[in-house]
Amino acid sequence: MRNPDKRLSQVLGRYMSKTSGLRKHCDRCLETRRWNGSVVLMVVDAAFTSIGLNYFTAVVPSVVKFEKELTADGKIGTLRDLSLLQPDQVESIWRNLRSWQVAKGAASYLHNLAVADNLDDRGALRRWAANSRLESWKEDPIGTINGVGITTFQYLRMMGGMDTAMPDKIVRRVIRQILEEAALDMPVQKDMELISTIERMAELSGYRSIEICWMTWMIQSEGNAIRMEKYRDLLDKI
Repeated sequence: MRNPDKRLSQVLGRYMSKTSGLRKHCDRCLETRRWNGSVVLMVVDAAFTSIGLNYFTAVVPSVVKFEKELTADGKIGTLRDLSLLQPDQVESIWRNLRSWQVAKGAASYLHNLAVADNLDDRGALRRWAANSRLESWKEDPIGTINGVGITTFQYLRMMGGMDTAMPDKIVRRVIRQILEEAALDMPVQKDMELISTIERMAELSGYRSIEICWMTWMIQSEGNAIRMEKYRDLLDKI
């Protein structure tokens, strides 16, 4: 192919055109402003997402419930509060113990980082993300927490300001499809390969890695509409 970069941009552009408005959401993510800027809710979001349930029908409603019952009145207002939370206090919100271990472990580490470096919660998440390294994620203080896999690690890095991608099965399937349509042979089988390929696609196309990643989820159909249309208003709130 004479101009594979142009072909990739054209194919990717067709997919991205289905997700108008997504860039604004990705901007908030990279600015660590999701969930009205609550790092507590971002960590809870990542912890709930870590077990693989449907994000919009299972995770988001549970995070909203956590917010209404525990953060709105100040009971859990900081990462320190979250690190001290007992799972039996929140069984009615989310019953999975591993998720709470992830939330408490991440909150504890980030709180200690905040204290050590004289940062607020947002600053701690962004400091950690900026200093984290994908290639050594298993040795990272967040990566060593029981229940944190590479996908959760990447999700937290994205919310901490890093323009990268999460290597889950939907992302892999859509990226493989795009590459096939663009007649490009780029590796996607292994997690690290997939992330690198998305970052390379971003360089070639002008889109950001985070936008390509979110696009793969938002073009999935639920009922009679793709998620971007079905959850557009919700996406603007989180």
